[in-house]
Amino acid sequence: MNFKKYISSIKGKTLIYLILFSVSVLLLLWFCQVVFLKYTYQDYQIQNMNRLASSIQRSSFVDLNNTLEEVAYENEVCVEYYSNAGNVYYYNTMMNGCALGKNNQEIIKTENSFMQSNLTSDTYKVINKEYEVQAFLYGIKIDSGTVFLYSTLEDVSGANTVLKNQLIYLTIIAIIFACTISYFLSRKITDPILDITDKARKLGSSPTISFPDYGVLEVNELAQVLSNAQVEMVKTDELRRDLMANVSHDLKTPLTMIKAYAEMVRDISYKDEKKRIEHCDIIMDEVDRLNVLVNDILTLSKMQANADEVQLTHFDLVKEIQTIVKRYEIIKETENYHFVLDLPSKAMVIADQKKLNQVIYNLINNAINYTGEDKTVTIHVKKEKDSYLVEIMDTGKGIKKEDIAFIWDKYYKNDKNHRRNVVGTGLGLSIVKSILEAHHFKYGVKSIVNKGTTFYFYVRKK
Repeated sequence: MNFKKYISSIKGKTLIYLILFSVSVLLLLWFCQVVFLKYTYQDYQIQNMNRLASSIQRSSFVDLNNTLEEVAYENEVCVEYYSNAGNVYYYNTMMNGCALGKNNQEIIKTENSFMQSNLTSDTYKVINKEYEVQAFLYGIKIDSGTVFLYSTLEDVSGANTVLKNQLIYLTIIAIIFACTISYFLSRKITDPILDITDKARKLGSSPTISFPDYGVLEVNELAQVLSNAQVEMVKTDELRRDLMANVSHDLKTPLTMIKAYAEMVRDISYKDEKKRIEHCDIIMDEVDRLNVLVNDILTLSKMQANADEVQLTHFDLVKEIQTIVKRYEIIKETENYHFVLDLPSKAMVIADQKKLNQVIYNLINNAINYTGEDKTVTIHVKKEKDSYLVEIMDTGKGIKKEDIAFIWDKYYKNDKNHRRNVVGTGLGLSIVKSILEAHHFKYGVKSIVNKGTTFYFYVRKK
């Protein structure tokens, strides 16, 4: 096994972090128990003395004797009481290690010093030389005299030794436990990730990869992201094939016609002026169609790469629409298309004039291509509060509800059976979407199956 690679893996890192966590907790426990045990024990004894002193101070003179006796025997301390009358009383002096009443000069000197002071209570650490142990002597002044509480401090070195030995074993057990837990935990996480990684490598070659429920929320979310990516990849690949088929058809047809009519002019009609002009007109029309196709592809690429910035100007929207509609005079005359214009006298707006013309032109092309048997296209401009609403309507077969969400997508075609457009390239709606979004204009589509479709957008007023 490559140790460096293992340490960099999730398994290795999980193991290291769990071991470090376990050792850190044990070191903290070791430090608190071994280093601070002595000080913690002494602090506990002082707090206990304070508690006993409070109970003594609260007792009345009548109950003092019973209180002192109760404190001495229930808390394993010995008590010495000097009354104001000069009497001395002892309680529990038979306790092992008690130094009160045994002529211990250090203790007697400490007691006299406290009684002569102005302190009402104080704690002293003294040495019981008879037993060679440390002890606490706690002095309390009450109305009837002075009380001293004496409590030995147990030697905790033995307990420290026991704790050290226990902590050594605990450390070893904790490391083994951490290794075991990290193994199973890392497998729970890494096995799904390795499975996802292996399947992710196959996404490009196999469109039927499925991800099971791994039982880990974050891993399942990753699997869901890859599943969505797989769907998008399949969709994009399908759209790419459609684009290639459609664009190839749109390129091949005019190229074929250009070649055919060019040969006719060369071989047949070059002597007949009328036929020659007619054939040359067809060649120019097909060249124009090719030019539109190439320009649409370039425009879409620029817009989606944000390479074509919006240049805002003021202009009359109504005038622009009327100018664009005039371009379709030839199909009005030759193919009986009808344009219904419902426009105000004037509509001054703020937008990129050239790009907005593309939007209107492409939406009209789309309406022409998909309108019904009556060959009617309606253009409606309505004044709103801060903008103008532009609607372009056809009377065609409409768009299914489930398809509406996709019609703006690049290369998407509602009808997979490609038919040559009257005008345009089939990329118009993608261009419309890119331009309107670059302007931050609201847009959309409303459609009723077998009744027609309305594309609309809003343009900001001047």
